[in-house]
Amino acid sequence: MAITDFFDRGCLLNREGTAFAMDGQRWTFGEAQGITCKVAHALLELGLPKETKAAVLSANHPLSWMCVLGLWRAGFVWVPVNPRASAPEQQQLVHAFDVEVLFFQHKFWPVVEQLQSQCPRLRHLVCIDGTSPGCRSLPEWIAGQPSTLPGYLCEQDDLAALMPTGGTTGMPKGVMLTHRNLGTSIAFSIINATYEAQDAIVNLAAAPMTHSAGFLSLPATARGGTVVVLTKPDPGALLDAIEQHGVTELFLPPTVLYRLLETPGIRTRKLSTLRYFMYGAAPMSVGKLKEALDVFGPVMFQGYGQTEAPGGIAILRPGDHFVDGKVAPDERLSACGLPSVLNVLAIMDDEGKVLAQGSSGEICVRGDIVMKGYYKQPDKTAESIIDGWLHTGDVGHLDAQGYLHITDRKRDVIISGGFNVYPSEVEQVLWTHPAVLDCAVIGVPDDKWGEAVKAVVELKPQAQVSAEALIALCKERLGSVKAPKSVDFVTSLPRSPVGKVLKKEIRAPYWQQAERRI
Repeated sequence: MAITDFFDRGCLLNREGTAFAMDGQRWTFGEAQGITCKVAHALLELGLPKETKAAVLSANHPLSWMCVLGLWRAGFVWVPVNPRASAPEQQQLVHAFDVEVLFFQHKFWPVVEQLQSQCPRLRHLVCIDGTSPGCRSLPEWIAGQPSTLPGYLCEQDDLAALMPTGGTTGMPKGVMLTHRNLGTSIAFSIINATYEAQDAIVNLAAAPMTHSAGFLSLPATARGGTVVVLTKPDPGALLDAIEQHGVTELFLPPTVLYRLLETPGIRTRKLSTLRYFMYGAAPMSVGKLKEALDVFGPVMFQGYGQTEAPGGIAILRPGDHFVDGKVAPDERLSACGLPSVLNVLAIMDDEGKVLAQGSSGEICVRGDIVMKGYYKQPDKTAESIIDGWLHTGDVGHLDAQGYLHITDRKRDVIISGGFNVYPSEVEQVLWTHPAVLDCAVIGVPDDKWGEAVKAVVELKPQAQVSAEALIALCKERLGSVKAPKSVDFVTSLPRSPVGKVLKKEIRAPYWQQAERRI
C-alpha cells in the first residue's frame, strides 16, 4: 500500500463526512481527496522524476497536510521543514536534501526569498494560503486540474519521506522512510487503538503535523474519522477542542502534557469522549503519568519509536497501565511497553551479541519499520544498520513479563568515577518533587570524577525549592553516587518543536572549554 491508500479508504467509508476541521472550517473527505488529486496532477505536469524532493513550510493547517498527501500521490518525497527553525537552519536543510518544490504559507515569504537565492535546485514555489511575488497561489496552481486519482502508482519501497534527525548541532541526517515503513507504522497504530465500526473517531492534531501528529492522524483518517487541527497546543484551546468536538484520541509529548495538567479547572472539564491519550517522544515522569491517569482515566497510551523506526518499536496500551484493576506499580509505568508484533526486537551488547532477558544493552530492531538508510550517507547507514538490525542508540532491557524499559540514550550516560549513572533514573526522582515542572540531568566536567552529575531544573510557576533539598531527595532514593552534585535553576528548558528537552543545548556551555571523556 501507498500512504495515500489509507486516506482513500477513509474516503470510501465516509465521502460526505468531515475529514478535517479547523477554526470553524470543514473539509469533507470528497473535497480533501479532490484537492490532493489536483495537487498530484499539477506536480506530475512538472515532468520531474520519481522521488523528487518536495518540502512543506507551514504551521498546522489542513491544506498543508493535503499538499503532503498530494505529493505522495505523485511519487514525490516529503521533506518536512520546521517552521520554528531559523532561516539558516531551513536553508541548510532545503539545500542538503535537494528540495526542488516548496509549498509554503504566506507568512514565511521572507524566509522563502532567502531559500530561493541560496538553494539553486529550488525551482517551483507554491503559496498555500495567499499570493507572494513571483510564485503561484495553490488555488491558481491547481485550477483546471482533474480531481480524479492520478494514474501513478507508488511502489512499496519508493521513498515517501526524508525526515531530518533531531540534532541541535551540526547538520541533521536525512532518514529515508519508504511507503512500506510508514504503512507499517500506521498499521501498528490501528492494531493497538481499536474501535468498533459504528464508533465516532475524532483525532486532535495539536502537536506539529510536520512531525508525529501528521502520521498519527492517518489511522483515524483510514477509518473515516475526523482530524481536528489546532495551530498550537495551547492548554485552554486544547481542552476546549476536546469538549467541543468530542475528541477520542490525541498525541502530546510529555512536556506539553505536564503543562496541561497544571491548567486551572482541568478536573471539571468534560473529557469523557477520550479513549486514547497518546504520549511519547521523550521520557515520561511516572508521578505525572499517575496524575494523568487520575485526571483523564484509563486512556493513556505510550508509543516508543524513533525517526529511523517511526512509532512502532513498542507500545504501552491503556490496559497495561493497570494490574488487577489498580494503577500498575512504578516498575510497569516506567516501561515503554511490549515489543510490536510487526517487528523483531533484541537487546545487544557492544559486539552485537543478543543478551538474555533481563540484561541491559542496546535496543535493536529489525523489520518493515526500519528505515531504508540515511540520505547520501552510506557510512552512517552502515554504522546504524548491521545485518538488518537497526541499532537505536537507546540502552534498555526486557523485564520478566517482556516489557521494554529504556534506561537512557547511550550518549547521555554519565560516567562518574568509573560508575555509569543513567540520567533518566535521577530525573524520575526529581520529577516526584511537587515544585518541579521539568528537569534534565547531564554530566559536566569534573577534575576528580571525570564527570559530575548536574541537574538543570524548571520549577512550576510560583514554586520554590532549594538545590540542597533536591540533592538530599536524590541521595535518599538513589545514594550519593547517582545524586546530583549541583543543581541549576532555569526559567525554561530548551525544547524541540515536539517538546523534547534538548540536552545537547543544555550540556554545551559546560563543555565548551573541556573535551568530554567517554
